[in-house]
Amino acid sequence: MRYLHTMIRVADLEAALDFFVKKLGMVEIRRVSNEKGRFTLVFLAADEDVGRGAGASSPLVELTYNWDPETYTGGRNFGHLAYEVENIYATCEKLDKAGVTINRPPRDGRMAFIRTPDGISIELLQKGEALPPQEPWASAANVGSW
Repeated sequence: MRYLHTMIRVADLEAALDFFVKKLGMVEIRRVSNEKGRFTLVFLAADEDVGRGAGASSPLVELTYNWDPETYTGGRNFGHLAYEVENIYATCEKLDKAGVTINRPPRDGRMAFIRTPDGISIELLQKGEALPPQEPWASAANVGSW
């Protein structure tokens, strides 16, 4: 397993970039805007991580800016931790057998979500390309929130 990023939601993308980039010295690695989903994701790395040549494979902070205004309460502005795994299905099976609820099953062979005992959301992402859909995950429903 490899640590990927921590996601936080921001109400004002420009103010967040001013803080993280101009004041903290982080470096923008990539940006994704999704018109249909009405959001922008900006991935940042610490300047020393980029300086070592790690770049896009560095641990990142993901700033998520939802275009429609939203007031974040109850920690909703903190999104999730993300980890890349060798096999999303094997990882979810192991966690399921250990009593961990798979809140968002890996129906697409790419992504799943679980929660810590304290309710912190963790995203699990398949390393490389998505695996072909596989039961019981392909037809599994979401459980709770993620």
